[in-house]
Amino acid sequence: MSEQEPRELPEPGPPSAPQGRVLAAVAAGGALGALARYGALVLWPTPGHGFPWTVLAVNVTGCALIGVLMVLTVERGRITRPLVRPFLGVGVLGGYTTFSTYAADVSGLLVRQEVAVAMAYTVATAVAALASVGAAAVATRAWLDRGGRPGARAEGRTA
Repeated sequence: MSEQEPRELPEPGPPSAPQGRVLAAVAAGGALGALARYGALVLWPTPGHGFPWTVLAVNVTGCALIGVLMVLTVERGRITRPLVRPFLGVGVLGGYTTFSTYAADVSGLLVRQEVAVAMAYTVATAVAALASVGAAAVATRAWLDRGGRPGARAEGRTA
């Protein structure tokens, strides 16, 4: 945790923007996120019997970005626009990350009787996704505590 006093998190509830605008933001963001995921799968396809590295990378990077977004919006309140979280969090990052493809990959590995690979993929995805969201949140807090720009701490020091 950072040296600053933890702020009380806002109560969960409906977004402050009108619901039609929220729905439009989620839909637009979801389309962009899904296109980004599809693009990654086209650029770096998994060979027929290979480890699904692309989906793992998509899920891990998406979780890291969710960690950054939650610190900036919920925890520190640096971004306060009401449609940012629905657009980026639920929409873009929700469309980009993919539990359904992950589950289909595990199922395909099991059907091909690649049980060890399926179990490794299952565990690796869960551990790496959780670690990336946590690490990104910690890094974002540290960056914000330094003043939000590289070298901010070093500027005040004398040699």
